Amino acid sequence: MASSTDDGLGGTLSGNIAKYYVYKATKAVEFYRPVMYLFFLAQGLSFTQIAVLEALYNLTTLFGEIPTGYVGDRVGRRNSLLVGTALISVTLLGIELSSSFLALAGLYVCWSLGYNFRSGSEDAWLYDTLTDDLSEDEFARVRGRGESAALAVGAVAAILGGYLGGIDLSYPWFVAAGVTSLGVAVLLTLDEPETYEETDSADLGLRRTVGIVREVLSRRRLRSLLLYYYVLYAAVTYLVFVFLQPIFETVVIDLGIRQSQVEALLGWFYAAYSLVGAVLNYYTGAIRERIGLRTWFIVLPFAVGGALIGMYFLPILAIPTFLLIRGVSDVTRSFAGQYVNDRAESLGRATVLSAMAMVSGLAVIPFQLGSGVVSDAVSPLFALGVGGAVLVVGSAAILRWEVPVADDSAGNSTDDSAGNSTDDSAGNSTDDSAGNSTDDSAGNSTDDRA
Repeated sequence: MASSTDDGLGGTLSGNIAKYYVYKATKAVEFYRPVMYLFFLAQGLSFTQIAVLEALYNLTTLFGEIPTGYVGDRVGRRNSLLVGTALISVTLLGIELSSSFLALAGLYVCWSLGYNFRSGSEDAWLYDTLTDDLSEDEFARVRGRGESAALAVGAVAAILGGYLGGIDLSYPWFVAAGVTSLGVAVLLTLDEPETYEETDSADLGLRRTVGIVREVLSRRRLRSLLLYYYVLYAAVTYLVFVFLQPIFETVVIDLGIRQSQVEALLGWFYAAYSLVGAVLNYYTGAIRERIGLRTWFIVLPFAVGGALIGMYFLPILAIPTFLLIRGVSDVTRSFAGQYVNDRAESLGRATVLSAMAMVSGLAVIPFQLGSGVVSDAVSPLFALGVGGAVLVVGSAAILRWEVPVADDSAGNSTDDSAGNSTDDSAGNSTDDSAGNSTDDSAGNSTDDRA
């Protein structure tokens, strides 16, 4: 490996990684997040219309993941990121200027497509860039620090967004559009990874793409991970982000906080929310080394599920529970991204990652609908308590069938295929058994806007 830098990466590579960190810092969701639903209500939308918008977003995500991942594999990761970032920036500006439900519905579809273009290509670009320097085992750490940079900036943005929203609820959207557009300028300075350019992307047809995805998902351990994290864990924790604001409001009012102070407190809470995530993301590498991926994934759903159940009986626990889930969310996403990346060849990698996200997007829809019914009938706290119980029971059942992550101490010689003991790298451009202990699992399907 080339001379050391702060990340232990070569000089040219560290320049690209530094730009990657800057790009991550331009993902400006925190500006509008604390006032997002207040803005829609102020535009005259009902809760039902807001629910329809969210359903449109998820359905677009579901049907757009594979096509946009395929585009990312064909035209390049950087170009896919450029399209997605530009689309998100324009959409945010459009939302600020829109006041009708139909206009917002169209913008929601564009918003989701923008994130579709970024979802698989971002991790694929980073992994291939690190592979150029034989540093792919640094993926989880570098990605974690990128998320940390984004969340640290987001902490300040959340507070600023709260104050801007107090002046005019449309201002945070305008600022977010401007900051996001800076990401386009940063992306224009990035190079396409040599690992990607050396692949025969022009020959990547639909049939071959389907074959790549099928081959990756034919491995038993990856199928277990798909159910364990991308379906069960991701769907339940998505509900946390949906119900955070009404539960937070209920809890603080019960503590004696005036209704007029809730919005300001939400801004500060989202800042703390981002900072907790930033700190944990910065230490992603250390967490992996000290705790280990197997322990992380075995313990995580039971800790989260238990906390969700506990806060129904003691609502004040909701605040630390939300901080816990936010903190571990991106760390787990980094672990999952590297695990899947290690087991997918460069050609088709973005499509495989998008396929995982698509399955996750499909799984969350029944959880959303069911939790909405339960919340109306009882309360959001009860709905999350039920979700916690489902997470605990479902995780235990999956673990009895197959543990999603092999023992870290065993290196990567543990096969992911259905009962075979051959090497994981069959068909991969990166041989997992070559001294590389990146047995990372966990993924992400939580909404990037959340």
